[in-house]
Amino acid sequence: MTLGVVPGSAEDTGFSVQNGVAGAADDASTSSLPLSAHSRFAQRLRRRYAAELDLLPPGEPRLAAMRQTYEALRARGFDVPSALRVLRQLVLERLMVLDCDQQAALGPVTIAVTELAEFALDCACRQAFADLDALHGEPRAPGDRRAQLWVVGMGKLGARELNVSSDIDLVYVYDHDGETAGTTDGRGRISNHEYFGKAVKAIFGLIGDVTEHGFVFRVDLALRPNGNSGPPAASLGALEEYFQVQGREWERFAWLKSRVVAPLACIEDGGANELRTAVLPFVFRRYLDYGVFDALRVLHRQIREHAAKRAAGRPERANDVKLSRGGIREIEFIVQLLQVVRGGQYPELRTRPTLQALDRLAAAGLMPRATADGLAAAYTFLRRTEHRIQYLDDQQTHVLMGCDDDLGWIARTMGFSDCCPFLHELDGHREFVAQEFDTLLGGGAGECKGCAGPKGAKAAPADLDAVLEQLPPLLRERVTQWRDHPRVQALRDDARQRLSRLVARTAQWLGQGRVTEEAALRMTDWMEPLLRRESYLALLVERPSVHERLLRLLGAARWPARYLMQHPGVIDELASDGMLADRFSPDDFDRELEHRRRALQITGEDDDEALLNLLRRAHHAELFRTLARDVEGVLTVEQVADELSALADVTLRVTARWCWQRLKQQHRETPQFAILGYGKLGGKELGYGSDLDIVFVYEDEDEGAPEAYAAFVRKLINWLSTKTAEGDLFEIDTALRPNGGSGLLITTFQAYDNYQQRRGSNTAWTWEHQAMTRARFVLGLEALRPRFEATREAVITAPRDVDALKREIVAMRDKVRAAHPVKAGRFDLKHSPGGMVDAEFAVQFLVLSQAASHPDLIPNVGNIALLQRAEAAGLLPAGVGQAAATAYRELRRLQHQARLNEESTQLAPDQLPQERAAVLALWRHVFG
Repeated sequence: MTLGVVPGSAEDTGFSVQNGVAGAADDASTSSLPLSAHSRFAQRLRRRYAAELDLLPPGEPRLAAMRQTYEALRARGFDVPSALRVLRQLVLERLMVLDCDQQAALGPVTIAVTELAEFALDCACRQAFADLDALHGEPRAPGDRRAQLWVVGMGKLGARELNVSSDIDLVYVYDHDGETAGTTDGRGRISNHEYFGKAVKAIFGLIGDVTEHGFVFRVDLALRPNGNSGPPAASLGALEEYFQVQGREWERFAWLKSRVVAPLACIEDGGANELRTAVLPFVFRRYLDYGVFDALRVLHRQIREHAAKRAAGRPERANDVKLSRGGIREIEFIVQLLQVVRGGQYPELRTRPTLQALDRLAAAGLMPRATADGLAAAYTFLRRTEHRIQYLDDQQTHVLMGCDDDLGWIARTMGFSDCCPFLHELDGHREFVAQEFDTLLGGGAGECKGCAGPKGAKAAPADLDAVLEQLPPLLRERVTQWRDHPRVQALRDDARQRLSRLVARTAQWLGQGRVTEEAALRMTDWMEPLLRRESYLALLVERPSVHERLLRLLGAARWPARYLMQHPGVIDELASDGMLADRFSPDDFDRELEHRRRALQITGEDDDEALLNLLRRAHHAELFRTLARDVEGVLTVEQVADELSALADVTLRVTARWCWQRLKQQHRETPQFAILGYGKLGGKELGYGSDLDIVFVYEDEDEGAPEAYAAFVRKLINWLSTKTAEGDLFEIDTALRPNGGSGLLITTFQAYDNYQQRRGSNTAWTWEHQAMTRARFVLGLEALRPRFEATREAVITAPRDVDALKREIVAMRDKVRAAHPVKAGRFDLKHSPGGMVDAEFAVQFLVLSQAASHPDLIPNVGNIALLQRAEAAGLLPAGVGQAAATAYRELRRLQHQARLNEESTQLAPDQLPQERAAVLALWRHVFG
């Protein structure tokens, strides 16, 4: 609906407007009049509503001022529809003053228009409900309560960023079917569906009908389920069914910005929150969702074609700041696309305002900060330009006019001296936007996101049969095997085409020598079980750089392929240009997780399952980044262990914090406990898939402490080890706690100290003291850290019978060897004589027997450093410690490489003679 000519306007009365100022001979630009006086719309309002303009309080027209002005208008005798329309004219006149004359920022303008819409809709709802209740009684819901109608604002209304002459896109949803209560005499009863249909019609009349005072807002209901052919109001159940059965990809972009905007009562009582349960899973999918790229391309192409038709024969219409190339719509598409693709995994992206979303995309590392800032600047500039176009005549247009006077006025209100610098900056913003849009959705230079790779690459055949001819024999045989697989046959045509394009692109890269045939074979094995998740096919088609990095990763080792099968969503991490250069930051990891938890909390999704999956997705993504850096040769084995250990530490820290916050038995804000790490965690030597050896202690005099901490530890272990749809985090081993499997999961620190220092009848064994050499304080109450360090030092430096200690450690070494038999004639990197365990046991003996007189052996600095320190202290002959340290490092590297390739760690006996000899020399010197 458009207003056209409003009765009482200049056009209607025949009043002439000359040079932009009513009845003036001089141009406004050269007079003392304010810039807003050039607006024909402002001129009409100031004539028509001169007596009412002062009713709006000075300053920004916010909700409280609007409510006050509306009541004043009602007191002057205006009925509800007229008061709302006059209020609208007063608000827009004020915005023209603030914007054009006082250079207001964009935010106050869009918020004012949005609050006007919210206020008007609330008034219209209350009026419509009152009228209908008198005829039909209240619409009833189960529990004998009133059924609710939710007015859902879409697009810019939902995002609180309405423009000054915007229409409002609405969808009406009611919560329950049923019927009305009827009037007191028992008549007038109708179904809730009929009642709310009448309400929609009444609200439309109150808001959208054109009267002598114009309209409040143009109303568009085309975004409702089934569009203009659908009912004016849909039940919540019908909406959910529509999303599941018929919802289209482009509708997800529309519902991304949806928000219940009226009535105010159902927002304040929380009833409207129920709509989220239907909308969120429709808009944001659990897995990366690159299938929406094509949907957005189609939508954008339709908009461009429509704009071209409108401009046919009317070249002045081609300069549309919203719909033309580089316009507002392309910024919105860039932002919404990244939100829909990643919002399932990054809950902080589930925000409606465009500028806020840009900031969050940059903060999440999904867009370079410079790009986000550039798009934000362009968006602000284009939106402010759009407002000035609309201020001229209150028309819903976004086209820059050809009139020099109007164009010059727009330039001056934007702070420019004349048209030329204004148009130059406008063109710069639009070119930047267009380049970013083309980069994301195809059409730009460089990598062509919608085809098989770099521009100029051969187009992909349409089906797998045609692709087979391009493949080398072994790969052709593998692809032929699953060409007729039921999963492949069940794919939709567009997915089958994507699959063909991926195989063809792989074949092309094989021919160019960019990837290996082994990598291509592993990719076919990896893809087969994932074919039902078509979004991953879309991801690889859309991101050729990800496809190539994936092939390199798969070609480097076998274990990454298995990990990717378990956690396919992590492949999008390969899209990050900084992934290989960056290093893991525990503080950033903690901060981002907390940010995402708060985002889930805002939308009411922060239940245990959601947080468990959030932890797992974040952990898997970080582990995969380390894995990628590892197989690319960026990290040493020691650096991999450092990153994985730091990741485990911070994962424990976040999980412990969240578990305590959600603990029913919580008796204080912060738990007074600690986690002690042993084994690979204690020595910071974690590998992929390592379990965590941990011990829990607490120091809390509260009488409820034992029960609270026992429940806390059970919850913590459950959160860490439970398998969800996203997998698990760690296997937890608590066998090193006092009394092992028969002991309490968590003890007081004093009990732990007594046990370790052998005070009392029940004390630690020698093998537990061996473990203490690699123990460390991982997290918890800082006051316990020095106490733990003192206990550990006391244990390590305690007086011992060296010969008895030697016999016990050798006996334990024999037990470990017996528990890990090695095939005859093979050398096991870890368990054979001359292997890693020999070196570790030798170090433990040296620490327990010599640390009291050689303090350099007390710190938990790892086996390699301790061997070097033992030699420097004269406890080992010259060269023996260093040779053993070098050998241990090589054995670790080979073990790590074998596990990555899923190969045996048992080698031929003639391999690694130097390393074996170095470790055996260490063993002989230490144990004889």
